[in-house]
Amino acid sequence: MKLCGIDEAGRGCIAGSLVVAGAVLNSKVEGLDDSKKLSEKKRESLYELIVKNATYHIVSFSALQVDEIGLSKCIKSALEEIMVNVECDEFLFDGNSSFGVANLPTKVKADATVKEVSAASILAKVTRDREINQDAIKYPQYLFEKHKGYGTAKHIKLIKEYGYCDIHRRSFKLKALEKTLF
Repeated sequence: MKLCGIDEAGRGCIAGSLVVAGAVLNSKVEGLDDSKKLSEKKRESLYELIVKNATYHIVSFSALQVDEIGLSKCIKSALEEIMVNVECDEFLFDGNSSFGVANLPTKVKADATVKEVSAASILAKVTRDREINQDAIKYPQYLFEKHKGYGTAKHIKLIKEYGYCDIHRRSFKLKALEKTLF
């Protein structure tokens, strides 16, 4: 049976893209785990192995698209696109919501327990990290390479100092910023 694992990266970020990946492993890849549990170096090396040993599909939405379409609709659209583009017997999405996609099983912590979902987790995270590292070059004052666009105290402090840039998600409302911007 061919299983396509699906996971996302960047759902909780206040800057940068949302990336959803689906992966079917065609041969065994050693060392797979939840991408958040792996070092950046390990994720990068596993990414290359996954690309060589899997059938996969990656969907990315910019911060502007997340703002215009909405996070849930972006995820739903990505899930549907993956299900159309990846041939397999079954799909499994990490988490507890299928975002309204019919016949899509979900499993909490699947990224740590199901190797195909771990592979998808790594594909999504590395793709997103590579994008935000490029954004860090374009917008060095925000230190995106450090926090990857998540709402850390340092990131919020930098937004208060410099305002939003093009890759910030304006639809994400943060109480810490409500009275300081716009």
